[in-house]
Amino acid sequence: MILLLTTFVVALGSALLPFINIEIYLGGISGASGVADVTGWGAVGIALVASAGQTAGKVVWYEVARRGIDTDWARKKLSNNKLQAAHARWTERMEGRPWYAGVVMLLAASVGIPPLLVMAVVAGALKMPLWVFVPTVFVGRAARFYLILVGVDLLFH
Repeated sequence: MILLLTTFVVALGSALLPFINIEIYLGGISGASGVADVTGWGAVGIALVASAGQTAGKVVWYEVARRGIDTDWARKKLSNNKLQAAHARWTERMEGRPWYAGVVMLLAASVGIPPLLVMAVVAGALKMPLWVFVPTVFVGRAARFYLILVGVDLLFH
C-alpha cells in the first residue's frame, strides 16, 4: 500500500513539476523488484495509480490556463495579431470536434508528442471540455506507464 501511495504522490509531483520524472521512478521500481512482485498489484495496478496521479496534476495545469485566459494579462498577450490568429485557429479546430481534441491529447499523454504539460495548458486555454481531457490523459498515461513497467521488467528479469 505504501508503494501505491508513493507512486501516486510521485506521479502527482511529476505532473506539476517537470524536473520530477515519473518514467525514471517507474523504471526504478520495476527494475528493483519486478512488477509481478510488487504488492500483488502488478504492472496494471501501478500504471493505473501513476496515471491517476499524473491526470490529477495535469488537471491543475488545465484549470490554471482555463481560468487565466480570461485575465487582463492574457487578453493583453492575445492582442498580438499572430497569437490571436493562432488561438482562433486552434479554438476553431477544437470546437464541435471533441474527437480531434481527444486524439491530440491521447497522443500527448501516451507518446509525449506534443509534450503533455504544454498540451494541458493549451487545452485549458482553449477550454477543451473536461470530459474529453480527463479520460484521454488517464488512458494515454496508463498505457505509457504500463509499457514502461513491463518493458523494464522484461529487460531485467
